[in-house]
Amino acid sequence: MSELQAETKSGASPDGLDPLREVIRRHELAAKKSLGQNFILDLNLTRRIARAGGSVEGRTVVEVGPGPGGLTRGLLLEGAARVIAVERDSRCLPALAEISARYPGQLNVHEGDALEADWRALLGGSAQKAVIAANLPYGAATSLLIGWLETEPWPPWWDRMVLMFQKEVAERIVAEPGTKDYGRLSVISQWRSEAHIALTLKPEAFTPPPKVSSAVVVFKPRPDPQPACSVKTLGKVTAAAFGQRRKMLRASLKTLVPNPEQLLDAAGIAPDLRAERVPVRDFAKLALVYERSIAGR
Repeated sequence: MSELQAETKSGASPDGLDPLREVIRRHELAAKKSLGQNFILDLNLTRRIARAGGSVEGRTVVEVGPGPGGLTRGLLLEGAARVIAVERDSRCLPALAEISARYPGQLNVHEGDALEADWRALLGGSAQKAVIAANLPYGAATSLLIGWLETEPWPPWWDRMVLMFQKEVAERIVAEPGTKDYGRLSVISQWRSEAHIALTLKPEAFTPPPKVSSAVVVFKPRPDPQPACSVKTLGKVTAAAFGQRRKMLRASLKTLVPNPEQLLDAAGIAPDLRAERVPVRDFAKLALVYERSIAGR
């Protein structure tokens, strides 16, 4: 008998807490569209997400937007030593307090906006690198991801991210050059990390069901991304290149420099290419050439 079947028959969850549907009913936690909330109630599924990138046993996990605690409970059931959760919806705090009481000293909840969080401070100077695991609010997902990928110094304070996105965003993250989904997010994600889609979820896996499918992406940081340019510069170069993606680079990069062909020639990139045809490594090379051109002025 599966744990979910056991929960249904006995009325209890594998962790001894109330089923999530009951928790939501009791605390009147109707999902807020303004916060991009869609809850996963199946603890079998949240446990599967928790271990999608590998075991969390004995690990410190950072979670964003735990809501009523579905993924939080999955992480703790999978053996996480500590979960540091950041939640901006104060309505969810009592439900999370029940989990904290069930796992004394293992769940630390911080009320606030994850986009403004000081992650190193929340980790309290821990020497062990954290795992980031989150069913991200759709509206803030890309901003949070870019922030974690732009972490300095690098390698970062995390050694794995297991993140839920809208499926179309997930496909952009892992897209290859020459495809319609390949863009700025693909370049930055793949330059600084190895990323792959580990799991795809249909809308009915959530309450309430969103209008689109979702996907879990696992990120593992590259210790020494090459060519070694500044991630901020790479962001500027890709923003210019993909800002007018139908144009050739010699035209689209004019928002960056007056004479793009000099930069492109120095980087060994054909000026008549469009951004979607340029591999990640060549974008990093172009960013490095651009940095050097600025330094030489």
